Amino acid sequence: MPSSGQIELARLQAAAGQASTLLKVLSNPDRLLLLCQMTQGEFPVSELEVLSGIRQPTLSQQLTVLREEKLVSTRREGKQIFYSIASKEALAVMQVLYQLYCPSDQEARDDNRLD
Repeated sequence: MPSSGQIELARLQAAAGQASTLLKVLSNPDRLLLLCQMTQGEFPVSELEVLSGIRQPTLSQQLTVLREEKLVSTRREGKQIFYSIASKEALAVMQVLYQLYCPSDQEARDDNRLD
């Protein structure tokens, strides 16, 4: 019978594997940018293309990866497909990254005055 320490290690290893998979997906700048946009809500593909500056077919490839990893969900309305973040873990990580790397309007103005 395994000790409670061994069970805990197995749980930690499983969690580390899940976190590693999420971080690998987030390590691509295009996917990170798409998820950053989606933290603001649901968007059709055409709007994600404009907002992110990512062109087809790269946009389709990156959205496919996000969908396959179950980080985003889709909804069809007529001919348009809407994307939104489906993973609560991905959303939580994106919120932390936003706080760390995306300055508020006031911080951006302050930084510009220093230049």
